[in-house]
Amino acid sequence: MSEFPHLRLRRNRKADWSRRLVRESVLTADDLIWTMVISDSGKAAEPVPSMPGVNRLSIDEAVIAARHAEKLGIPAIALFPHVNPAVKNADGAEALNADGLVPETVRAIKAATSNLGVIVDVALDPFTDHGHDGIMIGEIIDNDSTVERLAEAALVLAEAGADVVAPSDMMDGRVGAIRVALEAAGHKDVQIMSYAAKYASAFYGPYRDAIGTSTALVGDKRTYQMDPANHSEALREVALDILEGADMIMVKPGLPYLDIIARLKDEYAMPTFAFQVSGEYAMIMAAAQNGWIDEKRVILESLTSFKRAGCDGILTYFAPRAAQWLSER
Repeated sequence: MSEFPHLRLRRNRKADWSRRLVRESVLTADDLIWTMVISDSGKAAEPVPSMPGVNRLSIDEAVIAARHAEKLGIPAIALFPHVNPAVKNADGAEALNADGLVPETVRAIKAATSNLGVIVDVALDPFTDHGHDGIMIGEIIDNDSTVERLAEAALVLAEAGADVVAPSDMMDGRVGAIRVALEAAGHKDVQIMSYAAKYASAFYGPYRDAIGTSTALVGDKRTYQMDPANHSEALREVALDILEGADMIMVKPGLPYLDIIARLKDEYAMPTFAFQVSGEYAMIMAAAQNGWIDEKRVILESLTSFKRAGCDGILTYFAPRAAQWLSER
């Protein structure tokens, strides 16, 4: 191998045109999924205190946002519900309401757009009064009854017109149960994006604020979400979800787990996504608002890091702003 001065790596960095020519990872609007919080509060838009710039949206406002996403060239949005505490109960039965907030929003958005994917979270925690992702028997989250409820909920969402169902509960066997339910009901083309490696992370705090579970949560979620210290376990989880019928896999959170993303992409060559979660968003925004970082550059750099790690796409609250900036380049 040649050495200095014959080899000068700075030669390729000397000009903008040259840097663009040799750039290895390129971020575009096609890589973005806008994570959107919807609400039945009756308010058009309600700020989330711990997430500056993020609002809980009514159905009408969500439709406006979806049209904006389509215009920006964002391929898909992902919906997360904040529901009235009055509809919550121990077993999350509201998740089966075909006329509930999420199915109604899906129908409205699909009617108002022509080329926008709609991804829906399949989870019970927005609808349980205890804030856990499953049905509890005593102090234990019961895996099998939860999986049955999740399969029913996924079917409700598919029948409303959702393009992708995304189980986020981390129960064993839920991808297979959802796939069987969808096939049996004739929804063979509905995709499953599995939260295949979802860690019991401290980065979810602002999201629980956004969907209204922060004060209701009993205990923690370490009995079903993954230990942040584990790497090999993620490979096993993903392998099982692929066998059960997942079309896409996801790692959550994002930035603290770039090593997991890279390993999974190399190992399985599956469509691989990352969720840039609420805590990541809140930290960047807090630093930016204090003038400690360059907001635009840090946001785009963080999103590009997911592409470098091997992601095919990123679920992020920054999607509309990033898409706008990318269009102006």
